Amino acid sequence: MLPRGRPRALGAAALLLLLLLIGFFLFRGDLDYERPRPRGAAAFDGDPPADPGGHNGSDCILPRPRPPKCELLQVAIVCAGHNSSRDVITLVKSMLFYRKNPLHLHLVTDAVARNILETLFHTWMVPAVRISFYNADELKPQVSWIPNKHYSGLYGLMKLVLPSALPPDLARVIVLDTDVTFASNIAELWALFAHFSDKQVIGLVENQSDWYLGNLWRNHRPWPALGRGFNTGVILLRLDRLRQAGWEQMWKLTATRELLTLPATSLADQDIFNAIIKEHPWLVQPLPCVWNVQLSDHTLAERCYSEASDLKVIHWNSPKKLRVKNKHVESFRNLYLTFLEYDGNLLRRELFGCPRPPPPGAEQLQRALAQLDEEDACFEFRRQQLTVHRVHITFLPHKPPPPQPHDVTLVAQLSMDRVQMLEALCRHWPGPMSLALYLTDAEAQQFLRFVETSVVLSTRQDVAYHVVYREGPLYPINQLRNVALAQALTPYVFLSDIDFLPAYSLYDYLRASIKELELGSGRKAALVVPAFETLHYRFSFPSSKAELLALLDAGSLHTFRYHEWPRGHAPTDYARWREAQAPYHVQWAADYEPYVVVPRDCPRYDPRFAGFGWNKVAHVVELDAREYELLVLPEAFVIHLPHAPSLDISRFRSSPTYRDCLQALKDEFHQDLSRRYGAAALKYLTALQQPRGPT
Repeated sequence: MLPRGRPRALGAAALLLLLLLIGFFLFRGDLDYERPRPRGAAAFDGDPPADPGGHNGSDCILPRPRPPKCELLQVAIVCAGHNSSRDVITLVKSMLFYRKNPLHLHLVTDAVARNILETLFHTWMVPAVRISFYNADELKPQVSWIPNKHYSGLYGLMKLVLPSALPPDLARVIVLDTDVTFASNIAELWALFAHFSDKQVIGLVENQSDWYLGNLWRNHRPWPALGRGFNTGVILLRLDRLRQAGWEQMWKLTATRELLTLPATSLADQDIFNAIIKEHPWLVQPLPCVWNVQLSDHTLAERCYSEASDLKVIHWNSPKKLRVKNKHVESFRNLYLTFLEYDGNLLRRELFGCPRPPPPGAEQLQRALAQLDEEDACFEFRRQQLTVHRVHITFLPHKPPPPQPHDVTLVAQLSMDRVQMLEALCRHWPGPMSLALYLTDAEAQQFLRFVETSVVLSTRQDVAYHVVYREGPLYPINQLRNVALAQALTPYVFLSDIDFLPAYSLYDYLRASIKELELGSGRKAALVVPAFETLHYRFSFPSSKAELLALLDAGSLHTFRYHEWPRGHAPTDYARWREAQAPYHVQWAADYEPYVVVPRDCPRYDPRFAGFGWNKVAHVVELDAREYELLVLPEAFVIHLPHAPSLDISRFRSSPTYRDCLQALKDEFHQDLSRRYGAAALKYLTALQQPRGPT
């Protein structure tokens, strides 16, 4: 007898199958589908007659290749800048999702992209993926003499120099543009090398537009090509044969000759590849068109496929990218968006049956995780301490500030529920900022759209946003702070929190104070910025200390957390600050957690303090232990704005084991202090035994 509910499940499955069949026939009927042609037939209706060397279309009767088991696949990508780095990540996600082979990625990058991708892949820790970087700046002289009208600039020509730039013992490589998305296992593409003849050195898909036919508009004069030509968004290169054939001399001679009559390349390296193939057609192995379905402005790609399952690689080769016009672009866009917002943590899976050396640090991490006791009430704390978060530094275009000896970067961290604070913060702080955001992959894209549509944020090139991808139940507040702190580029940093607005004049005042106090002469000091709060969602922000004191006396402002946790800021001595005309010293006291300005090379935050509790206190203890003098600035202030409590905070503090686990972390912290500072650490023991503070 079937269990209750089974007939409903079967009925739902039958309905789903029926919908899929209907969709299949509708999709198929909507396409100009052509059955495979025999060898030598044209790829599209209305093609020009084939050249003597044969047509450009894919050989449709090639046997289906068998992907090589566990073979290391070599992939080369040219990438430069912040935006291109984001594109590479989406491309890599699509490759990793379908792949069953180990990969070696050869990344030709500028300094910006290398900094971003090196950090990302190091923290991603994907098994069976090796990364090698090549300096694009060193390759520029080889192609800088070629005038290029394509938006890719010099980097769009660098695929020409890959045979000499990549290691000499590398025989084969797949070369990809950053704007392609995989819909299949890349090993199937690699297997097409087996169909190369002894003379063929380049595998390409025919160009899926009439660009090279020269009939798109009046007086259109493209570079020479064989028929419709070929698209270089996906290339199979036999590097060993190219080197033997004198590839460098070949492409340089061809480019020099064509540039005598043509002003520049229009499609970057693709024009030069096609000119070479026009002269030496035996060099190319046409690939099945589904391995580079091109969504250009004048695409004929619809003739290439009959079903969604036919698609292998989608190529967004129009400058319009996702906004390009195409009959089925919505389906392609959904595939792209799936990988754009896909949780990259899920791609850290092992390749079963293909043993490879683990990523650096992975074995030690696994041993440490194996030692944890899942029955321990503080298991989540312990596991969070060992979590390696993916980090994407400078997620958006960023222009570093010019070097100035007393400059200050505001450093803070936030999650998606605090993003609305950014516009106000940018209005109050005109200087550089380094902000770490704790986001999911999907939230990162929401944040990107938020910044791009904000008049305030989109114009600020001196704000560096660093995405730390969400993983685990606890908010890694000190890890986030350390990411933002490590990426600050000025000599000094203001360690703040996202829900504080600084005085409008604070940036200039801090720089002047640093100069006046001669901190650059080696003096170890932490400049304290007094903190206040308002309980009103709407209030007039004070433009001076005098206005702030008036609001304080009127009850519209209060010293920060005076009613919840006065110990956290009491040592600032607000009564003295009211009358102060010059900076004054204060002594460290238990649970003191001021907001401070310190040199960029200050001690990092203790990452063990995840969630909310004692995270800033521990950092100020460390500053005091390293003999930083605490100086309160008389004209500086920040004001905390009211907001709904974070869900992470509420969930964390409601845990019955919260106090016990936090105390255990304090004990570990004190043991570390004793080991590093000896008897000098005894004065902090009292602080560790106090009830917890709110932050």
